[in-house]
Amino acid sequence: MGEQIIKTPPLAESIQEGTLAEWLKKVGEFVARDEPIATIETDKVAVTINSPESGTILEQYANDGDTVTVGGNLYRVELGSAPPKGAEAPKAESKPEAKQELAKAPEAPKQEAPKPAEQASKPTPPPTPAPSKPSPAPAPSKVPQPASGKEDEEYPGQLPASRTERRVPMNRMRQTIASRLKESQNTAASLTTFNEVDMSNLIELRKKYKDLILEKHGVKLGFMGAFIKAATAALREVPAVNARIEGKEIVYADYMDISVAVATPKGLVTPAIRNCETMSIVQLEKAMAALGKKAKDNAIAIEDLAGGTFTISNGGVFGSLYGTPIINAPQSAILGMHATKERAVVVNGQVVVRPMMYLALTYDHRIIDGREAVTFLVKIKEAIEDPRRLLLDI
Repeated sequence: MGEQIIKTPPLAESIQEGTLAEWLKKVGEFVARDEPIATIETDKVAVTINSPESGTILEQYANDGDTVTVGGNLYRVELGSAPPKGAEAPKAESKPEAKQELAKAPEAPKQEAPKPAEQASKPTPPPTPAPSKPSPAPAPSKVPQPASGKEDEEYPGQLPASRTERRVPMNRMRQTIASRLKESQNTAASLTTFNEVDMSNLIELRKKYKDLILEKHGVKLGFMGAFIKAATAALREVPAVNARIEGKEIVYADYMDISVAVATPKGLVTPAIRNCETMSIVQLEKAMAALGKKAKDNAIAIEDLAGGTFTISNGGVFGSLYGTPIINAPQSAILGMHATKERAVVVNGQVVVRPMMYLALTYDHRIIDGREAVTFLVKIKEAIEDPRRLLLDI
């Protein structure tokens, strides 16, 4: 049916090149239409490239790690249908001649006994003296003492220390993350304010209804849905936190596209959940579950990362107790959640043990005043400590 050169397809708006992370098919293999054939890493996310045609791969124009441009030649394919079942790709032929030659390799020549004439011409070695009584073995020398002064015998089974180093090139996504985070710190007048929240009521709410929600809606009830819902309520009260600076103007967004930090095999990305102000806690949990599955499958699309007016980062899932997140530019603020730990707190004059979480809000002081930042964090705290506020919209 002929041959065809397949070119690198469009990756996303304003992205003209990427790094070929991995070929999923090799030369000589058959690829079906719409079957994944390669992964290209862009500045934002890894994109899986599907083959637009069916056929056998004849040539690949780039190797793993090479930069490919949109519209450039990617690979050449011989068009055709799938090979019959059971057919195998041709294997490299073995070379029996090499084995035979190896088998017939001449043996090392044996040393012949010297002839009598030769024996006579050679000097006779002096007689070997009788073995004397073996002297006692010398005492083993001690290994130099460690810095602590303890002898080596105190470290039984100690392995020799390794002093090796490894150099690994930064992938394109990691380079972009590094440059943008540094740019955020260089641009924004970043400041962080803290508060703590009693998680007792939210934990009780989850414990009481999680099985019913799983049965009815097919989603596990976590804490992120409630925090995103609380954030939408707080953003309505303090709209500056949902704004951004463009040139000499402040842009206030009337919608709330909340970005959520998600870990992928390639690095941390922040896909956005659109119009969170219109969604319930259960709907937000479903959206989070979908993003989690995409991240696990390394299927976060560039469209998922576009936009976002505010970011929530939950370092608590990794055990973080306290931290200051970095603003996800061009946004003006980011909320950092941390691990829930039981601590002794004073409630109504009594010392009690409660599950507590530290909250951190890093904000751009150029657009958000301290009063607004503290007010926003207090609104989050009030909604989480009394989830009924989210239902009553107060």
